[in-house]
Parts: sequence; structure tokens; C-alpha cells
Amino acid sequence: MHSEMRRLWKLSRGSAGARTLAEMLTHNGIPISRYRAGRLMKHLNLSSCQPGKHQYKNARQPHTFLPNLLERQFAVPEPDRVWCGDITYIWAGNRWCYLAIVMDLFARRVIGWSLSANADTALISGALRMAYETRGQPQNVMFHSDQGSQYTGLKYQQLIWRYRMKQSVSRRGNCWDNSPMERFFRSLKREWVPANGYGDQGEAAEKIRYYIQRYYNSVRPHHYNGGLTPEESENRYRSYHKTVARIT
Repeated sequence: MHSEMRRLWKLSRGSAGARTLAEMLTHNGIPISRYRAGRLMKHLNLSSCQPGKHQYKNARQPHTFLPNLLERQFAVPEPDRVWCGDITYIWAGNRWCYLAIVMDLFARRVIGWSLSANADTALISGALRMAYETRGQPQNVMFHSDQGSQYTGLKYQQLIWRYRMKQSVSRRGNCWDNSPMERFFRSLKREWVPANGYGDQGEAAEKIRYYIQRYYNSVRPHHYNGGLTPEESENRYRSYHKTVARIT
């Protein structure tokens, strides 16, 4: 158990806390409570930096021409029903670069991303294009974001229309209207991004791609999914519905 806990803790790059390690160990066939995991972490001199309390913002007036269709209904019944997008900044070399993410809300799986030196329409279009192609060009998806000019600009609205999506935006200045994205970025920066950033944009792209594909989506238990990873949660859903379809 000790060696497996060390391995999982190292896999998380020292970010996993007692609850996450307990879920990972239990999933791997070693049942353990979060409290015992905490005691073992202390015994093995393992520690984790936990994220701080989320800071709420007061709601302001709704957007004048794009509605908030999501209205904080973050519990989505199936994949490819609602996607969320947002941008954050990452220090690389001697400048900021920008990361755009698209997340499927059903299991909080990241399905599209793009990194660039510019926070422009090309950046967010690249992330949405990846998501759209990776998911098999689904129809009637709701895409939710904040009111950033990149997302509300004409070019991006045209791309949303071309993909036959419905666009939804948060109330101005209210990050809680897109809280799953806020939580993802918080986890990424606390768990993975070095305090001093990356050496250059290429390194940032490589490390962030690894985090998304090899850790966050496929290894890291997600509390929203009852301890399953986003990939496991989606696979369970699809397997269940295939079985039901065969029976009926």
C-alpha cells in the first residue's frame, strides 16, 4: 500500500490530497478511507497544496443580445448536450500565453484545447474545432462561455452557427455562472503548472497536453463523477445505454 500511494502521489506530481488518493487506491483494489489515507500521507511525509475557497462575484445585468441559457444547470444528463469554454493565461518563457479549453459538462471531460501567444478568436476557434471533430460533429450542442469579446464577436458566432450549436453566455462579471471551468483552471494551476511557469510555449503545450490527456481525463478521480475519472464516467454511460438499446 505504501509503495502504491507513493506512486499515485508522484503521478499527480504531488497535487493529490487524502481524498483523491483514497479514491485512487480504492479504485485500484486497495480499499481505504480518506482519514486513513491522510494518516498514511503524514507517515510517508507526503503533502498536497489544496485550493483556496472559491470567491463568489455579485451578479450583474444579463448580456444584451446573447442569453444565459444554462442558468447554472451544471448537472447534464448525457454527453454532448452542453459544452463550456473559457480562457486562462500561462507564463511561458518571458511572456504570457493563453489557453482555451472546451469541456463537456456531463462528466467534466476536456474535449478541446488550444494554446497561443494571442487571446483572440483563432485561439478559441481552435479549441472548439478540436472538440467538434473529436466528438464526431454532434448537433444541437449548447455552448456556454463568459461574455469575453472573443466569444461574443461575429466570427465566433458564425462558427457556432456553422456547427449548429446554441450559444449561451454568463452574466457579465459573474464567474460562478461558468464555475466548472473556473474549477478546472484552478486545479490545473495548483496541481500542474510550475510556480515560475514554463520555459517556453512549446514546453507549456506539451505539459498541458499531458495533464489533460494522460492525467485529468483518464487517471484523476473527479468528485462530481463519484470518484470516477471523466473518461470512466462517459464510458459507463455509453456502455449502459448500449445494453439498454440491445434489450429493447
